[in-house]
Amino acid sequence: MKDVLTSDATLVSDYIKGNEAALSQLITRHQQRIYSFVYSKVYDKDITEDIFQDTFIKVIRTLKRGGYNEEGKFLPWVMRIAHNLVIDHFRKNKRMPKFDNSGDFNIFSVLSDGDLNAEKQIIKEQVETDVRRLIEELPEDQKDVLVMRIYKEMSFKEIALKTDVSINTALGRMRYALINLRKLIDKHNIILTN
Repeated sequence: MKDVLTSDATLVSDYIKGNEAALSQLITRHQQRIYSFVYSKVYDKDITEDIFQDTFIKVIRTLKRGGYNEEGKFLPWVMRIAHNLVIDHFRKNKRMPKFDNSGDFNIFSVLSDGDLNAEKQIIKEQVETDVRRLIEELPEDQKDVLVMRIYKEMSFKEIALKTDVSINTALGRMRYALINLRKLIDKHNIILTN
């Protein structure tokens, strides 16, 4: 009965102090939730087992080097690791094309696909987060035009009126915003999906 009452935090602490059995208790306690989560994203038993094992390899490495400090939040922390490994899996194995500078560039076509399965949904959310972060790095005038055009769906005429510039200036700022966003995507090595 003691096993059921031992908290995750205590088991983590015991493992860090050298008690290998504590880790096996943690794995046993949470394996169903983590395994089910991964399987619900990849729908493949072998891949799920690989990701599940990789998750715990990462957990062990982090614990051994003293990199864990989320007292009492062991399961959410492990789920985040599993979630990131699922994203990595899809990025690598679906060979999602890294954006190259040729052709017509439209990051936002990635963000508007309404018919996504679970795996693509995870990646789409990650790409949206990455892109929003990169937009913040743009010069203010470019960022304003891009946000008004893409997220607020304003016309260039409306943008020109709102920012008190000509339509050509608004178009130019949008063009530079996309060029700079493309450079930031390359610099940060962000992989975009189709």
